[in-house]
Amino acid sequence: MATTGKVIRCRAAVAWAAGKSLSVEEIEVAPPKAHEVRVKIVATGICRTDDHVLEGTFPDLEFPVILGHEGTGIVESIGEGVTSVKPGDKVILFPLPQCGECSFCLNPDSNYCLKSHLTEPQNLLPDKTSRFTCKGKRIHHFLWNSTFAEYTVVPEYTQCACLSHQIAALASCNMSTGVCVMIGEPPAGSTVPIDPFLLLSGRTCKGILLGGWKMRDSIPKLIASYLEKKFNSDLLITHTLPFAKINEGFELLRAGKSIRSVLLF
Repeated sequence: MATTGKVIRCRAAVAWAAGKSLSVEEIEVAPPKAHEVRVKIVATGICRTDDHVLEGTFPDLEFPVILGHEGTGIVESIGEGVTSVKPGDKVILFPLPQCGECSFCLNPDSNYCLKSHLTEPQNLLPDKTSRFTCKGKRIHHFLWNSTFAEYTVVPEYTQCACLSHQIAALASCNMSTGVCVMIGEPPAGSTVPIDPFLLLSGRTCKGILLGGWKMRDSIPKLIASYLEKKFNSDLLITHTLPFAKINEGFELLRAGKSIRSVLLF
């Protein structure tokens, strides 16, 4: 049955409040508006960043919310003005937009985008509304991805896509030329105490978003390298679980028993 232009009812793992397990619910997913894409999710990963939300340590976030920001799927329908994909296309979603218009996107040395969640909250889509409802309540988006749902709606430009060791990592760098790069989304309010003498000796400590890659430009190259067997990312997937066992996936994450768990729909 054709679903284009219609509300879709499907399953999603809803986070109703911090400190509570995710609840698999039936939700309604509205059709995409202009420059938006509705995607049928095929698989999604569980990341520590999602767990920060459940712990209540992710900044500028509103509940209830559908988490998930590492997903792949198939385009179900598109809104007016979408030109980069069409229904039936296989896509990867990513949490760092690439609008292609801001000063950062136009800079070849930058992978940041002014539409990133570090600039403005992404609890709602760019028009400040949500495409999700559940039990008559509005459900918030997460990083404009929300891949813990069988269907999600995203802006066109978001698809193609441990602090305790920081000082030891910096100290292990060569003096004068060594560079320590901090990766991952830390809990809100986190601080990193640094011995200033490690910096005075010429070492550099910096942060980076998703490896410094421009997502829409770089992900296709990464996929091509994977298909050419230049690297094997399969080794990082330690658990594959059905979507209904999403809370078990978080338990594996918290217990340090998984590198990356993937949920299949």
